[in-house]
Amino acid sequence: MASTEIHGGQVVYDLLGPAGGQPIVLTPGGRFSKDVPGLRPLAEALADGGLRVLLWDRPNCGASDVQFYGRSESHLRADTLAELLTRLDLAPAVIAGGSGGARDSLLTVMRHPEVASRAIAWSIVGGVFSTLNLAGVYVLPNINTARILGMEGVVNLPEWQALIAVNPRNKERLLALDPDEFVTVMLRWLNAFVPKPGQTIPGVEDEEFAAIEVPTMIIRGGEHDLDHPKRTSMEVHCLIKDSILVEPPWPEDAWEQAVAASAHGTGNIFDPWVQAAPLILDFIHE
Repeated sequence: MASTEIHGGQVVYDLLGPAGGQPIVLTPGGRFSKDVPGLRPLAEALADGGLRVLLWDRPNCGASDVQFYGRSESHLRADTLAELLTRLDLAPAVIAGGSGGARDSLLTVMRHPEVASRAIAWSIVGGVFSTLNLAGVYVLPNINTARILGMEGVVNLPEWQALIAVNPRNKERLLALDPDEFVTVMLRWLNAFVPKPGQTIPGVEDEEFAAIEVPTMIIRGGEHDLDHPKRTSMEVHCLIKDSILVEPPWPEDAWEQAVAASAHGTGNIFDPWVQAAPLILDFIHE
């Protein structure tokens, strides 16, 4: 497992595929690690197709260090990814991701166009339900706990306990934070998840999409997917000049079925993603 220090924190990553292959970075959603089930099969399929695939643990994910700064957590990740690609001599690369990783990827291309050769996004979060749901999962528990119990309470939250288990350094990093300053950052990140006119995706002004000038492929969201609405994917397509919108390679209800399978212990939420490999390879090699 390789790592490098970026903006004061260790970032862990893996590389798959031939050293001379076209670089592509895959970013999953939520605060899931590069080892989340369903991501590596896609990475391996792309590596078998001749690509040099970067998988990485974003700050606050997997074995990387926790970090708290920036306009939103996705802005933090975008700036980290741009530095990681440059440091590994992989830029310009295809920047690809799904769910929250789609937002991280698109922001990377907006803020650091020099590191991108193409962009690919699928399962894009948008709309009132999914945006507020993210706030309730990733931000509000931290604000409420830090205000009442301080950082000693925050380190005992299940999501941070999981990260401490794989990277014990994270406990010290969390406890070293001033709770008031931590809450200030969390409130700023919370604001990104407040639905606003002119923000098709959380925390990003629609006008910022004009900065994306590389060839871009958007995989349409599922018909009834409340977490990654069909409408959001179509709006993002409209916002990115000359982008292409393609039909999903998985069934319309793939997300709902994957969530149900995960809840019953018979599958994982990102299991359908490997089905996108042929689409991605065709888009890159066209």
